[in-house]
Amino acid sequence: MTLISDHKNILVDLINRYQNRVDFLIIRLEASEGTDISLRKERVETLSESVSLGGQVRACYKGGWGFAAFNDLSTLAERIEEAITAARIIGDEETILAEVTPIQTVCALPLTGSDPRQISLGQKKTLCDRYNEILRSYSDRIIATAVSYSDSYHNIILATSEGSLIEQSWSDLEMRYSAIARQGEIIQTGRETTGSRRGYEDLLDLDQQVIGAAQRAIDALSLPSIKGGTYPVVIDPILTGLFVHEAFGHLSEADMAYENPELLEVMSMGKRFGPDSLQIYDGAAPEGHRGSYYYDDEGTPAATTQLIKDGVLAGRLHSRETAGILGEPATGNARCLNYHYPPLVRMTNTWIERGDTPVADLFQNIHEGVYARNWLGGMTNGEMFTFSAGEAWMVRNGKIAEPVRDVTLSGNVFKTLANIEAIGNDFYWDESGGCGKAGQNGLPVGCGGPSLRIKDVVVGGESL
Repeated sequence: MTLISDHKNILVDLINRYQNRVDFLIIRLEASEGTDISLRKERVETLSESVSLGGQVRACYKGGWGFAAFNDLSTLAERIEEAITAARIIGDEETILAEVTPIQTVCALPLTGSDPRQISLGQKKTLCDRYNEILRSYSDRIIATAVSYSDSYHNIILATSEGSLIEQSWSDLEMRYSAIARQGEIIQTGRETTGSRRGYEDLLDLDQQVIGAAQRAIDALSLPSIKGGTYPVVIDPILTGLFVHEAFGHLSEADMAYENPELLEVMSMGKRFGPDSLQIYDGAAPEGHRGSYYYDDEGTPAATTQLIKDGVLAGRLHSRETAGILGEPATGNARCLNYHYPPLVRMTNTWIERGDTPVADLFQNIHEGVYARNWLGGMTNGEMFTFSAGEAWMVRNGKIAEPVRDVTLSGNVFKTLANIEAIGNDFYWDESGGCGKAGQNGLPVGCGGPSLRIKDVVVGGESL
């Protein structure tokens, strides 16, 4: 792969040549390489290794932004001209960007295990074959299986008209596997995802998780469907992580708020959303997670932002522009999927802090309720959400009782936060997340949290 550090002087020279024509100019150069493997049933659908080199130019003039992407460095001057021209046509107000101290640095997120680039394609394919065979051979009622593996390495250079010159690199890995089981007209799915920014070994020795996905699909075939209704619900840390990311995290992204006055009013600082014990954070500063980095795609240092403090809204996530417009500090949350897309305000690692209630005590005094674990899928629409649990049990008289299937949890995020009755003293980081927004799908994120007890949750099943 071309060493993009060799091109730093070119970027700096071009920035110096053009910076006086706009209020702000940034060039992001990206070299990446990766592997993608996907198996479906016994067929290989994807088996590829790729290398790419490209970049993007963003120019801002009187509040208007111009953007141009390129994959030929010899055309970079022309792309800068295009971005500047677009910004000058659009801009008619004022450029307001939160201040960030310029920095020159080279940094790499450290691997604690093997670099996936040093593992052969054959070894990676053999790993996928083994997991796929575990799924296929688990039961003759398994009618479809899917296994996918991906790894990527990214080396990024950011050069800005304010004097920042940042080189940053990292690796990311992900493994997904699922099984679909059928019995008569009943079809059930079990799936798992594992991700890492630490090393190839994190994707090895996952046989028990793979077996668990197949087993959940088979077990669910003979389970009764839950009777729909409103229940007190206990959710595990994985569902907590999904909830805080999907249902609350996106509402904390400031570009959504400042473009929507009604949402900005709802998400006003100091407003109470949950109990005093509720603490919610987002940040790329915690190391070792899939949403971790040192600098975002505007060169803002990674931070940890407390979104809810003692149940009260205390912060939101920003790019430099949204922070400047709303008069709040930049939080380092401007991220792009790759050089084809401009950065957006995106979550990094989002979590609810652990509480002090022993997990066993979360079930006390529940006459009839639901215990839900893991997830199959979900969707959000503004402040409304619906999630499907990977597995679930009824809770009767304070005890976990019979397992049930087809459990969906629905509600309004603000009402649900207010209905949190207890926060467990456990905690788990889920590194399986790939976030989507504005067509930029699959951006790695981390989610975490403890078990939660929530009252009055709408649970879908046989009938509502």
